[in-house]
Amino acid sequence: MAIQDKVKKILLVDDDIDLLEQHKTILQAKGFKIVTAENVEDGWNVFKKEKPDAAVIDLIMEEHDSGFILCHKIKRDLYGKNIPVFILTSATYVTGFKFGTSTSEEKEWIKADALLNKPIVEEELLKKLEAFFETV
Repeated sequence: MAIQDKVKKILLVDDDIDLLEQHKTILQAKGFKIVTAENVEDGWNVFKKEKPDAAVIDLIMEEHDSGFILCHKIKRDLYGKNIPVFILTSATYVTGFKFGTSTSEEKEWIKADALLNKPIVEEELLKKLEAFFETV
């Protein structure tokens, strides 16, 4: 891992177990420590307990806005406001409604550091994680 000497811990939250395991395996192979959850409540509890260095959260889980809710909770937390939070979504493909985090207004509303469309390109996620970790 070309990021820093300290192994970075990433929280993955997704109700799709297959995708959760796929992302976990790929990120572990790149040297990250991974903690996981399958819903918002468990994600919040794992976040509080584990204090990850970053979070990658699916948008649509129990509800259509579950990822936004968890992201808002993390970003309101004293610790969480200093870590990158990425939202994964297929909503653009399903609904045709496009949204992102490219403007300050979008970032203020979404509270995520980046929004990645599914199917995710793992290299894109890795580049975003590495770029954030290099700045801290």
